[in-house]
Amino acid sequence: MSLVRINNGALAFGHTPLLKNADFTIEPGERVCIVGRNGTGKSSLMKVLSGDIILDDGEFNIATDVKVSRLQQDPPKSEAGSIYSYIAAGVAEIGDLLQAYHDISHQLETADADSMEKMLNKMQHIQEKLDHNNGWQLDSRISQICQLLSLDSEKQLAELSGGWQRKVALARALVSEPDLLLLDEPTNHLDIDTIEWLEQFLMSYKGAIVFVSHDRGFIQRMATRIVDLDRGVITNWPGSYQAYLDGKIEWLRVEEEQNALFDKRLADEETWIRQGVKARRTRNEGRVRALKSLRQERMERLNRQGNVNMSVGDSDRSGKLIFEVDSVNYDIPDKRLVNNFSTRVMRGDRIALIGPNGCGKSTLVKLLLEQLKPQSGEIKIGTKLQTAYFDQYREALDPEKTVEENVGEGKSTVTINGKDRHILSYLQDFLFSPVRARTPVKALSGGEKNRLLLARLLLRPANLIVLDEPTNDLDIETLELLESLLADFGGTLLIVSHDRAFIDNTVTSSWWFEGNGHWQEYVGGYQDAVSQGAKFYSEEPEDKTAVQSKAEPKQEKVEQVKAEVTSQTASAKPTKKMSYKLRDELEKLPAKMEKLEVEVEELQAVIAQADFYNQEQNKVNKVLQKLAEKEQQLETYFERWEELESLK
Repeated sequence: MSLVRINNGALAFGHTPLLKNADFTIEPGERVCIVGRNGTGKSSLMKVLSGDIILDDGEFNIATDVKVSRLQQDPPKSEAGSIYSYIAAGVAEIGDLLQAYHDISHQLETADADSMEKMLNKMQHIQEKLDHNNGWQLDSRISQICQLLSLDSEKQLAELSGGWQRKVALARALVSEPDLLLLDEPTNHLDIDTIEWLEQFLMSYKGAIVFVSHDRGFIQRMATRIVDLDRGVITNWPGSYQAYLDGKIEWLRVEEEQNALFDKRLADEETWIRQGVKARRTRNEGRVRALKSLRQERMERLNRQGNVNMSVGDSDRSGKLIFEVDSVNYDIPDKRLVNNFSTRVMRGDRIALIGPNGCGKSTLVKLLLEQLKPQSGEIKIGTKLQTAYFDQYREALDPEKTVEENVGEGKSTVTINGKDRHILSYLQDFLFSPVRARTPVKALSGGEKNRLLLARLLLRPANLIVLDEPTNDLDIETLELLESLLADFGGTLLIVSHDRAFIDNTVTSSWWFEGNGHWQEYVGGYQDAVSQGAKFYSEEPEDKTAVQSKAEPKQEKVEQVKAEVTSQTASAKPTKKMSYKLRDELEKLPAKMEKLEVEVEELQAVIAQADFYNQEQNKVNKVLQKLAEKEQQLETYFERWEELESLK
């Protein structure tokens, strides 16, 4: 039985149809990727599936008791509370109970003796509900997912960058284990190591998955069916992503032939209707009605939008040496980003910088471009360099100015390879209509901002192109055109990217971050480096503290809260007389807690090993599950200890 079914669905925004007479089903266990150009309505279709948008026409049916969870394209913003509370809130009533229990456990640390008994009674009431509804299983899942995504569950959501907020939103979508999981651009802002973990996680996921992605490697590994959304029409392509690509080429060829035949027939009929008086007297009304129908059909036809047209401005040839790096070091507080790094970059080199988020890829680029100075060591810059720099933070764009103003800087024409072009004509090469060209940058989508950056970048003559996360939010066709442009570029190329396919299709060597500021050079792209033994290394100490979700804070506070609670309860009047059985239980609890603390520390030491996540996923999951269970048992002992202490 289908989980979801759309019959003859229609959806439009303004005069733009996003769905036209669309039929779409989702079956249990399948992994469906929705592909299409930016702006075709992929995210809107996801919102229809989640129930956030209602179809203008047609039927939408979802099977009884099907649980749906959606990862939105944009990370959560302006959310108050901790990471734990945000994730738990995605699981309705049980999540609310867990959050209440979580809050009380923190409040007990500072509670006085008078309020402690009320808190413990409330805590006991919540615990009974959690026991009845398998709430601790959800708590264990939250802990496990936070560890796998290196999230500190006690940290405030408002303190996180966009990339970390994205991880939190992903954790919230995954932890509820829905029957239908909807993921809109799940790999955006994730580093390669996390993307590969996500692939393994989703491959073993039992529910159905529908996702939107521009990461071709992710699509190829994940999708069991491709759904193409093109000008409001849905077509299904069973099988792999590569099979879809091959079939789509033929589909477009046939469509072009059919359109040409239709246009010829329409032209012939228009010629007939304009014939002289004699012909008009003999024409039949049925043919006239057919012509009107042809005209209407032609008016309703949506032609495929043109491709981005990109080229790099001509530049003088640079010197043979581009950069010479000698024993360079660069640190930030508590972290070394570059450790005694030496290398030489020659004209024509095409290099990718590969490593986890926050390891220092962008910092190393800025050191090479003299935007930062090394704290020790030396960087020599080559001669005749003309640099075009694509910045992942889009700092070059003025959000208050229009697209036209950001590119033309007040001029109505731009010069490309010595020839003048009107700025609106140039912007149409990047799919900005005249109306869109006069739109403020702050109103653009992520993909449009990246196309705008490319439009600015490629205006400038360059023999060195530096691209920092250029692939975020670009549709696949634009990505492939960018790859073609870079393949024809005769200068030097530096790329920071988490798109494995883009790296493999673009570079000839890779600088791989290997932990503690060390960078290792490998020949070829991402897959070449992996085949040569490249591995991701966990960071220290910053990332290791993040890996502990909420276990470590619990262990650290055990002794502190023991002392505080003992002090408070000793001076309080006893409210109940303890039985021999309860007193015996209280005396035995400390030894049990100490034994569990040792076991938790041993498991954490295993997880902290550099190669822990390189083993089979089922082995990783067993260790993490065991740790979560031990942590939960420790927490239960601790809460029971507090409760019994208050009765003394």
